[in-house]
Amino acid sequence: MDTIIAIPSMILLCALVGFAGFVDASAGGGGTISLPAYIFVGIPPHFALGCNKLSASCGTTLAVFNFWKSGAIDVKAALIAALGSFIGAATGAAIALKLSEQTLETMLLFILPIAAIIILAKRNFGEDDLSSTVGKTKAVILAFFIGFLIGGYDGMFGPGTGTFAIIAFSMLMKYDLKTASGNAKILNLASNYASFATFAISGTVIYKIAIPAAICGMIGNHFGSRCAITRGAKFIRPMMLGVLALLLTKIAYDLLTR
Repeated sequence: MDTIIAIPSMILLCALVGFAGFVDASAGGGGTISLPAYIFVGIPPHFALGCNKLSASCGTTLAVFNFWKSGAIDVKAALIAALGSFIGAATGAAIALKLSEQTLETMLLFILPIAAIIILAKRNFGEDDLSSTVGKTKAVILAFFIGFLIGGYDGMFGPGTGTFAIIAFSMLMKYDLKTASGNAKILNLASNYASFATFAISGTVIYKIAIPAAICGMIGNHFGSRCAITRGAKFIRPMMLGVLALLLTKIAYDLLTR
C-alpha cells in the first residue's frame, strides 16, 4: 500500500510513538497511545496494527535488553511465561473471532477498575522482591499460566497487556515491580513478534512510515526502562494507574460514541 502522510503528521506520529514507548517500557499499555496515533494520522486500521506491531517489537526489544543488562529479569520465569504467551495468544485470537468488539470492551470496563483498586489498596504492592518464597514447581506453573492468560488476552484484545502482566508477576509470583516489569517485557516481546510476523506476511506493514516511528519508539523505550530500573516501584505504580485510567477512558468513550 502506497500511503503518504504530511511531514507535520509524521512528526506528530513519531512524537506520540516515542511517548508510547516511554510509557510501555515503564508501566505497559503503550499501545493505548501508539495505535490511535497511527489511525489519527490517516493509516487504515489493519495497516495501523501492522505498523504498531513493528514499532512495539523494536521498542520492547531494546527495553528487554536494558532490563536484562541491569539484572531486573528472572530469565527462567520470563521464558516460561513467553512460551505460554505464544500458545495463549493463538487461543485468544481464535476466541476473539467469535466475540464482538463491544463484548470485549464491556468486559474490560469491569476488569480495569478492579486492577486499579488492587494497586491502590496494596500500598506495599511491588516494593520488595519475595519471589524466593514461591516454590520452584509452583513458580513454573504460575509463570506458564500468567503467560498463557495474558497472551490470550493480548491475542483476544490487546490494550494494557504489559500492565496486566506486571500486576500478575508481582501479585502472584511476588516479584518487585521492577523485576515484574522486566519479566513482562519478555512475555510481551513474544506476542509482539508473533503478531508482527503475521502482519508482515500479510503485507499490512508500511515500512517507510513504521521504521521512523519505530526508531522514536525505541528512544522512548530506552528512557522509560531506565526510569523504571533506577526509580523502581515509586515510579512504576503511578504510571500503571495512569495507563489504566487512560485505557478505561478510551474504552468508555468508544462504547458511548457508537
